[in-house]
Amino acid sequence: MGLPVKLRHVPARLAAGAFILNSGLGKRGLPDEAAAGLQGMAANAFPQLKEMSPKDFGKLISTAEITLGAALLVPLVPTWLAALGLGGFASSLLYMYTRTPGLTEEGSSVKPTQEGTGIAKDVFMLGIAGTLLLDELTSRKPSA
Repeated sequence: MGLPVKLRHVPARLAAGAFILNSGLGKRGLPDEAAAGLQGMAANAFPQLKEMSPKDFGKLISTAEITLGAALLVPLVPTWLAALGLGGFASSLLYMYTRTPGLTEEGSSVKPTQEGTGIAKDVFMLGIAGTLLLDELTSRKPSA
């Protein structure tokens, strides 16, 4: 019995996992002011996040990114599960992007401004998740 990861999934999982893990590690010990800035953007899409302290939000986002990045990198985590996590994460970021003033051009809900390009690129993570999930769904062998 082999690992639950197909060789063709490794490049996508490695790229997304390393990127997200690095981002999460970089947010460990995030200063309250920086955490509050990220929290403000996230609260545009998810208002309940306003109720957290910036310190707790910083810990939450750091831990979530480290966990997701590790799940993508560890071959024992099935691809379908890692892809669902990546899809949820990327969808949340893109939802936040469309709800944060100044990240999209006036009159457009998706075309990024210069400031929005850094977050709009998360569409690639959503594409990776979709590709991994579709491959998992379409390449499964029927049960005997």
